[in-house]
Parts: sequence; C-alpha cells; structure tokens
Amino acid sequence: MGGPTAFVSMAELGKLIQRTRKGQGLRLVDAAGLCGVSVRFLSELENGRESCSFGRVLNVCHTLGIELLAARRDGSDL
Repeated sequence: MGGPTAFVSMAELGKLIQRTRKGQGLRLVDAAGLCGVSVRFLSELENGRESCSFGRVLNVCHTLGIELLAARRDGSDL
C-alpha cells in the first residue's frame, strides 16, 4: 500500500480497516474472531461508529497489520 494517511474521522479509519480485512480475504466473522471482538463491534467500527473503545480499535488495527502513528500537524517533535 501507499504511505501514511491522515484520518480526521472514524468513518475514514473504518473504511481502511474494512479494505484491509477484505484485501486479506477475511470475512467479517473470521476477522472478528482473530481480533477477539464481536462481529457487531467490528461491523460498527468499519461503519465509523464514534463510540468504539480506542483500546479495542488499536487491537483490531494491530491484528490486521495496520500501524497507527501519531504526529503533530505542524511537523514539530511530540
């Protein structure tokens, strides 16, 4: 895939998670099992639900091979 992408909404992150899952040939139920979350949670995450637990979001991303990075928009060190 390409380089880093800046996300400004859960919907954008959810679509990345969904594309990654589908790109790996995983059904929703299988990915949920691998990530240790319910099918409902993963579906809501992929659809941009704002109230998903950040810790669980990080776990899903890690399990699917998505690296989340934090950086300041002004480019200065954290």
